[in-house]
Amino acid sequence: MDFIKQNIGLVLLVVVSGLMVIWPELKRLIYGGVNEIGTLDATQLMNRKNAIVVDVREVNEFAAGHIKGSRNIPLKDLDARVEELKKFKDKPIIVSCRTGTRSSAAIRALRKHEFGQVFQLKGGVTAWEQASLPLEKSS
Repeated sequence: MDFIKQNIGLVLLVVVSGLMVIWPELKRLIYGGVNEIGTLDATQLMNRKNAIVVDVREVNEFAAGHIKGSRNIPLKDLDARVEELKKFKDKPIIVSCRTGTRSSAAIRALRKHEFGQVFQLKGGVTAWEQASLPLEKSS
C-alpha cells in the first residue's frame, strides 16, 4: 500500500494507459459489435456480393472524393432517408465516412431498422485513399 501512496501519479498513469489500450474493444462490445472490414474485404464484398456503399459524410465532403458508386446519405439524414436503402436489405452494406467515427453511429441506426449485413469500412475514406484505391469526385 505504501508503494501506491508514494507513487500515485505513476499508478494513475498506468491505469489510464491501460484503459486507453482496451477502450476500442470495450466500445465495440458496449455499442453492439460493429463489424469492421478493411479495404481488401470491402472491395471483395463489392465485387463478389454486389455490396452497397453508403457514405455518411456531408454533401461537400462527399463531392470532394468518394468511393465509386457509393450513395451519399449524411448521418444526420439517415433515419429520414432509410427507406432509400430498404430495397438493399438482402445485400451487404458497407458504411463509410472520413475516418470511421460517424459510420459506427450509422451502423447502429441501420441495425435499428433491421439491416443485418452492415459493415464499417475500417479507417473510412482515408484508409481507402491510403490503399491507393480510386476516388470519384462529384461535379
